[in-house]
Amino acid sequence: MTALYTWDVFTTLDGFGSFGPDADWGGYWGKHGPEFLEGRRAALGDEQRMVLGANTFREFVELLGPIPEADLDPVNARMRSMPTTVVSSTLDGTLGWPDATVVPGDAVEVVARLKEESAVPLRSHGSLSMNRALMAAGLVDRVQVTVFPVISGRTGTDAIFAGAEDFDLDLIGTRTFDGRTQELVYRPTLHR
Repeated sequence: MTALYTWDVFTTLDGFGSFGPDADWGGYWGKHGPEFLEGRRAALGDEQRMVLGANTFREFVELLGPIPEADLDPVNARMRSMPTTVVSSTLDGTLGWPDATVVPGDAVEVVARLKEESAVPLRSHGSLSMNRALMAAGLVDRVQVTVFPVISGRTGTDAIFAGAEDFDLDLIGTRTFDGRTQELVYRPTLHR
């Protein structure tokens, strides 16, 4: 039995995962609320291993690393405390991130091995290019897309699925948080 791999990604309605320096959105595009934060805490609460690419990992370290544990909100505290595998051939160490392991090599090979060896589910957040490659290789079991109620056409960056292969998606779960933010969970299948 292989471990379940979930690609967890945040996006705007127009498909962007982030925004540029000239934007003033703030975290979660300023649209998070108590139901969303509780849903995130619940999604991250079970025992699981985080899998990140080097760029997303560096962003996590930059954004969350300097914040004292006592000052982190429960969602980000959990993200920082989860056992984490970083797939990277460029990082020399864990940059002070607790419970992180850097594994060099091709992401498809590393994750295929992790799926076979892990006793707990695997979850990746962001890591766009890595996860697009993993989807193309058939290693992503679930795509959990959280759609924030904004369009960031002028300031949006990091198009979530730009350059991805074509996929059919089976909707296996949906939730609405705070009356405005949608969480959609899909089972992807490469379109033939």
